[in-house]
Amino acid sequence: MSLAELRTKDVVNTLDGKRLGKVMDIEFDPRDGRVEAIVVPGEFRVGSLIRGEKCGIVIPWQHICRIGENVILVELEPGDILE
Repeated sequence: MSLAELRTKDVVNTLDGKRLGKVMDIEFDPRDGRVEAIVVPGEFRVGSLIRGEKCGIVIPWQHICRIGENVILVELEPGDILE
């Protein structure tokens, strides 16, 4: 599966049913090329926009439950979210 294909899928947290957005980036281990996390848009912050920073929620690969045809299901507790 390519990043382009991942970007078309909605990411949904199975614990609260909240839609987190679409995949905007991935993080991978440069040593072996394995995907370590996906990144979805975070909360909008004006200061970050002015500085040209992207805000995103990093979802570690081990929190992904299932990747379907249209959706990626993740299991995230509030303490699991990294921005």
